[in-house]
Amino acid sequence: MEKIIIKTPEQIDGIRKSCKLAGQTLEYIAPFIQAGVSTEFLDQKIEAFMRENGAIPATLGYGGYPKSSCISLNEVVCHGIPSKDTILKDGDILNVDVTTILNGYYGDTSRMFTIGEVSPVALDLIEVTKHCLNLGIQQVRPGNQFGNIGFAISKYAKARGYSVVYEFCGHGVGVNFHEEPQIDHTSRRNTGPIMKPGMTFTIEPMINEGRPGTVVDKNDNWTARTVDKKLSAQFEHTILITETGCEVLTDVTGEY
Repeated sequence: MEKIIIKTPEQIDGIRKSCKLAGQTLEYIAPFIQAGVSTEFLDQKIEAFMRENGAIPATLGYGGYPKSSCISLNEVVCHGIPSKDTILKDGDILNVDVTTILNGYYGDTSRMFTIGEVSPVALDLIEVTKHCLNLGIQQVRPGNQFGNIGFAISKYAKARGYSVVYEFCGHGVGVNFHEEPQIDHTSRRNTGPIMKPGMTFTIEPMINEGRPGTVVDKNDNWTARTVDKKLSAQFEHTILITETGCEVLTDVTGEY
């Protein structure tokens, strides 16, 4: 198994800048997310913004992925491919997931958006998923074990009547797109590697209205949907473990 990379101060500085741009990309795209626009249009705006700011989109060409972001609507759990044929409409919920490469360093973040009037169930799912991310972040501090992130997330999600996707997970990030460790969002208490200052990784819980399983579209081998076609939501931040706790590197609104 690969070792978890402890980043140097120079690397942390580079990762912090890339993460800031990733967060700013989501802020930038927010006003364009409205009924009648295509997810392809949003993807083009996202790519242009990244490039204007000296970065490139990490997803473009990664493993053959064809676009600069992942945009996942309603029952799509993750890896939704932007398309000119996918038009946003009232009642939709969507996750926009962006990863920047700035001067060789990676920043990875995603959040949920809503179009017009959405159902009370959808709003509750989004609220619970956001809280799941917050509970995961609260577990990040030196000396804790990574399994406690997933334990806190799954305990709360299940108590609220939702399920936690187990087929996709968070991951180390910063000098590579995907590094060790793997961050499971449902795990046993006090399991996994010990957290140490200088580690950077994503927490990105995917919470489903119905069953936790997913099925990947055979026509593109990327788009992952809920098995029962019920709604899914996701929030993601890139986190740095500090000497005293953590820093949410992709938070550009001051929430954390």
